Amino acid sequence: MIDIDPTVDFACKMVLGNPAHSGLTVHFLNSVLQWPSPIVHVEHLNPIVWSEFETDKLSVLDILAMDDRGCRFNIEVQRRMEKSLRERLTYYAATQLVDQIGKGHAYSELLPAVGICIFKGMLFPDTVDYHQQFRLRTTTGLELTPCLEIHTLELYKFREPLDKISDDDPLGHWMDFFCNTKGRDARFLKQRLGSPIFDEAIGILEMISQTPEQRRQYEARLKFERDQITYERAAEERGKAEGIAEGKAVAKAEIIRQLQSLPGMPQQDLNALMAMPLEKLDQISSELVAKLRSQRA
Repeated sequence: MIDIDPTVDFACKMVLGNPAHSGLTVHFLNSVLQWPSPIVHVEHLNPIVWSEFETDKLSVLDILAMDDRGCRFNIEVQRRMEKSLRERLTYYAATQLVDQIGKGHAYSELLPAVGICIFKGMLFPDTVDYHQQFRLRTTTGLELTPCLEIHTLELYKFREPLDKISDDDPLGHWMDFFCNTKGRDARFLKQRLGSPIFDEAIGILEMISQTPEQRRQYEARLKFERDQITYERAAEERGKAEGIAEGKAVAKAEIIRQLQSLPGMPQQDLNALMAMPLEKLDQISSELVAKLRSQRA
């Protein structure tokens, strides 16, 4: 039974960002891109350096690669919605484009820079297709340049077929791998996916599970992810509480300002009131109300 989730960034990096298994990266890229001239070879530009990874728990586990023609690729997996995710994907892909230009290089030498995000969620709720491709085109389809390309794969939208996925749909096999591998029997998966390339991918997940060091790194990334979610939720709740308190302070300061506008009441600058804590504002408000009552008694 496979107990490793390939959508965890560490596992995904081991499958698609591993120089020892570059055939997996080539197969995945060709499955997503469907270019007329398939990719034959890739070089991984940022493989895991274990000595650095051990000491940097904030390591970014995106996958950077370059094919034999010089095209650049940035593959990442996202398991939760992040603010400005679309803008970040665009920025990362554009960075891969800019990095090609050095001193003495011409713009005509630019080759495609491609960003691919495997997203465990719903990024575009108004569409049912799990694969979206973005390029620089007009609204009528006229292309400006093929140099910048972004693909999103929304795993949430993939529906597991009852029968075996067609061999003519290699991307469907990858979607099935990312969505339905964990918790399945390895032999069943290899038979279902029906390609030696996925035997290799499943073997990597089994290796992570059985190798103590890699298993520890996988669990550490899961823990880091859970900690981040907990921290963000706590920050959100704290922000809500602070927002409520701030709203109460603004309302209380306005009440005080109105009370102070009455005859015989002491005057105080609104900005000074806004700088006071809520407890102090409550005290001033109570004193003004008591003074007003004594005046009217």
